[in-house]
Amino acid sequence: MTPTNGPEPQDPDGFRIGIEDLLGLGKDGSSADADHAADEPTRFRIGDLAREFGVTLRTLRFYEDRGLLNPERRGTTRLYSRRDRMRLRLVLICKILGFSLTEAKQIIDVYYQPDGKRKQIAFALERLQEQQKILSAQEKEIRESLSAMDLMLAFVRERADRTDS
Repeated sequence: MTPTNGPEPQDPDGFRIGIEDLLGLGKDGSSADADHAADEPTRFRIGDLAREFGVTLRTLRFYEDRGLLNPERRGTTRLYSRRDRMRLRLVLICKILGFSLTEAKQIIDVYYQPDGKRKQIAFALERLQEQQKILSAQEKEIRESLSAMDLMLAFVRERADRTDS
């Protein structure tokens, strides 16, 4: 795993953390043993999270500036909690699903309201269904644009061939 050079969870070598990894699913789609809390450290350095999730240090600092992460500061060292790690995981899931960082923050912050876990699930379900409709509409527009592009390319190539002859 190598960290990326940009705000996206992908690097020039093609490393990309997938939704399966972020959700803690096994290769077959089943839920992997996600209950390693006793084995895991309680604090993570910025480089540790960057490597684990394939993001840059700059990305993590940006998420901190946007209020998505809130690491403890010890001098110039940032120490991220398990909570920050989970929030980062949720931000990256939201990004893969096409949500903005503002929308990701809204989904995540519902958890911290009274009865938040239940509200977060209901809110996330509603937002996921809305986002699926948006992405489906965009997919349709892209297919139409690609079809028009194919026709335009054929048209221009034909014109180019005529002018060459």
